Amino acid sequence: MKRLWKRISAMILMACVLLPEMVFAAGEKAAAVVIVSDTRGLTGILKWWGDLYNESHLQFSLLTIILIPLIGLLFGVVADIVMHAIGIDLESRDLAEH
Repeated sequence: MKRLWKRISAMILMACVLLPEMVFAAGEKAAAVVIVSDTRGLTGILKWWGDLYNESHLQFSLLTIILIPLIGLLFGVVADIVMHAIGIDLESRDLAEH
């Protein structure tokens, strides 16, 4: 079993080393892929968000990672307030599994 894992590891390592060479085999004709956000028709926060993506993928990623839980928390609090306002009380419910 140990021998099998060594072979699998060697194959994965060889693939990681040789795959970039296969990409370079396309020659000088192959252009590098550039991923950008089209912000031509955008204004306000959407333009800022698109420009942030174009300027720094790291900052865009970190801000997205921070904002997603905060927005989820905000939506959860708002849903809790709305349910309380319409009379749904989730704190004193009886479980049907008993």
